[in-house]
Amino acid sequence: MSAIASSPGVKPGLVFFHSSTSGKCRRIEGYIAQVLQRRRNHGTFKYYAVEQTTRPDLVERFGVTELPTLVVLEDKNVAARLEVPRGCKEIESFLAPWLQ
Repeated sequence: MSAIASSPGVKPGLVFFHSSTSGKCRRIEGYIAQVLQRRRNHGTFKYYAVEQTTRPDLVERFGVTELPTLVVLEDKNVAARLEVPRGCKEIESFLAPWLQ
């Protein structure tokens, strides 16, 4: 995970900042999978799951203050951010600009 970014012609990155000990984070990961499966968008994003204690440098770099947090990256820039999503509908709405 040395380079979390996308370049022109490359799919956007979906970064999921989480804690492996949080039940809420595990639920949100399941919601992400449901949204991508339901819309048949498994290949839309390059998906990164970033555990806060394993990569505190990335947590700091992206200014993550609450977990879970979703970040969409396009061309090495943060295109969108969603902190503490509440369910599938909110995640689907957040990702709608990239979903087919």
